[in-house]
Amino acid sequence: MAKHSRRDFLKTSALIGSATLGLSSTAKAAPENVLSEDRMGVLVDTTVCIGCRKCEWACKSAHDLPTASIETYDDRSVFSNVRRPDDKALTVVNEYQSITSDKLPINVKVQCMHCDHPACVSACIVGAFSKKENGSVVWDTDKCIGCRYCMVACPFQIPAFEFEKALKPDIKKCDFCINRTASGKIPACTEICPVEAITYGRREDLIRTAKEKIKNYPHRYINRIFGEYEVGGTSWLYLSSKEFEQLDFPKLGKDPAPGVSEAIQHGIFSYFVPPVALYALLGGIMWINKNKKHNETDTEN
Repeated sequence: MAKHSRRDFLKTSALIGSATLGLSSTAKAAPENVLSEDRMGVLVDTTVCIGCRKCEWACKSAHDLPTASIETYDDRSVFSNVRRPDDKALTVVNEYQSITSDKLPINVKVQCMHCDHPACVSACIVGAFSKKENGSVVWDTDKCIGCRYCMVACPFQIPAFEFEKALKPDIKKCDFCINRTASGKIPACTEICPVEAITYGRREDLIRTAKEKIKNYPHRYINRIFGEYEVGGTSWLYLSSKEFEQLDFPKLGKDPAPGVSEAIQHGIFSYFVPPVALYALLGGIMWINKNKKHNETDTEN
């Protein structure tokens, strides 16, 4: 009986060892994570935005999301509540009271910030998120396993999950109009803005422009560019006449915000080991230990 158990133990050990070796030889699922000096960005001047919400309509149209006619976006009743981007609207505009005039509110466009050191890229266990050379942070549906760690990791609470789609849900967020920019166009929201409150360009140039505006109009802007340093820097940058925390921007430090469980996740999944394979491996080890204890009990008896 003892010999048979030892033989089974060695067989199982060999099988698990082979499986582990096979898994370790699989190509890594490392995401693309490029931080180019020439990466692009967008500067949003909230003192110029008039809250027309045409950017919302343009974004939906560019991403084939259901939308009403552009005329319906003149409805300002939506500003009665603070809204967040979701799976049906990748960007939204909110309205806040100005410190100088009730007739001139502050309007703030909200979307993915496309961080320089994205927490979603760090947290994703299968490399479904990537930081591209042009500054955009994008998501690959073919790699995603629906774990939703990206939603937990994001300091701006942006990635949205299509809970209503049971068979093939996606993660939805602004992709910086990567298909448009790849063909030489500018992001749809930037192109349609009637007052040029949204400027697309090289990130370093936009920071220079923002600093010049603050210097030239010190009574118009607070002395801060949101996104220049927050969580290591973001591709979307903001100017404001009011403290950003009063406009529902999160209070963040300068250090990048990596995924909370990055070390564990990447240690386990760095070779694209599907969860079922991992559980099978752990199950095999548990089976060995269980039988070993059982055999030791039989020997004592």
